[in-house]
Amino acid sequence: MQKGDEESTVFAPRYDDNGLIPAIVTDAKDGSVVMLAYMNAEALRLTLETGEAHYWSRSRGELWRKGATSGDTQKVVEVRLDCDQDAVLLSVSLGGRGVACHTGRHSCFYRRVSRGSQRYELEII
Repeated sequence: MQKGDEESTVFAPRYDDNGLIPAIVTDAKDGSVVMLAYMNAEALRLTLETGEAHYWSRSRGELWRKGATSGDTQKVVEVRLDCDQDAVLLSVSLGGRGVACHTGRHSCFYRRVSRGSQRYELEII
């Protein structure tokens, strides 16, 4: 990225070597971070065109629309790119049960790292 590109109004997402860009997803209602996912160019295009969140599954190697099987959809309220256009921030309205995590929790970030007596541990919050 050239100096001054941070102020550009040209939409030019920068994907990594695998053709992916991280997407941080927040709940439009309260601003809480509910998940981190990845998008390829097609997922980002479909998200912008349909207003429904689409992602690239790294584990399955396929495109998916959030909520297609679970019913826990994400209607896009706003899409932002960071200063060097290599990360996406989605603000979404959560449909279905109002959850983002496949575990049925509101957020995928439901475990806090804490220091145990011998090692670091995860605490469910």
